[in-house]
Amino acid sequence: MRFLFEDYVLDTDLRELQRGAAVVSIAPQVFDLLDYLIRNRGRVVSKDDLINAIWNGRSVSDAALATRLNAARSAIGDSGQEQRLVKTLPRKGFRFVGSVREAQRPADAPDADDQIEHQKPVEHQKPALALPDQPSIAVLPFQNLSDDPEQEYFADGMVEDIITGLSRSKLLFVISRNSSFTYKGKAVDIKQVSRELGVRYVLEGSVRKAGKRIRVAGQLIDASTDVHIWADKFDSDLEDIFDLQDRLTSSVIGAISPQLERGRDSARTAQTDRKPASL
Repeated sequence: MRFLFEDYVLDTDLRELQRGAAVVSIAPQVFDLLDYLIRNRGRVVSKDDLINAIWNGRSVSDAALATRLNAARSAIGDSGQEQRLVKTLPRKGFRFVGSVREAQRPADAPDADDQIEHQKPVEHQKPALALPDQPSIAVLPFQNLSDDPEQEYFADGMVEDIITGLSRSKLLFVISRNSSFTYKGKAVDIKQVSRELGVRYVLEGSVRKAGKRIRVAGQLIDASTDVHIWADKFDSDLEDIFDLQDRLTSSVIGAISPQLERGRDSARTAQTDRKPASL
């Protein structure tokens, strides 16, 4: 089956999202979420409906569901603010509100293995953003190195907490989770992230969980020079996970501290210049 809306085609046989003649890169769970929303577009789909359909009823955090929903919207050129195609109905659920046409896939259409090899996923070009005056950072989704895909939700939650911790510094400009998570599951070019989000620093990392132990590794990159200015790993028991997050956050701020100090000095100088002269 092929679902056609705007200039997109969701091909359930090939499990592809197409825009025009190109294929849009999309994670399997995000594809399943879009497929389910479109097939059930005649009604409001609850959170429980999505969890049962996409995650087979397994326990899923609100943050993990929101991450997948944001990725689905981004793939079809929508957003949580615009909600042009996927609408959120508070305390009720979600509904695909775009106009959809259904079409059977032609019998002589080429299979996935016969698709043109040089066909590339659609890349939505974004304008470069100017760097803010204060030190700026984006925390990208951490890679799940565990065999259990459920740990991906745990890794996403950890990144959200790290973003919150960094945001407590008044001298540091931190990109929101919604923006940084648009790069989840993609091969990332640090300089491209810097241009598109308007940040100088990018934090990458990984999470490995084994039993009741966890290891988090992180690396901080200065995108203006493509140089790693800090890297470390942290081991902890799960019960001490909040302490681990605080240590990682403090280490990142410490690595950027020279820039923060320069920002503080600039702010003091600006305030002094604005003071009226004494009579």
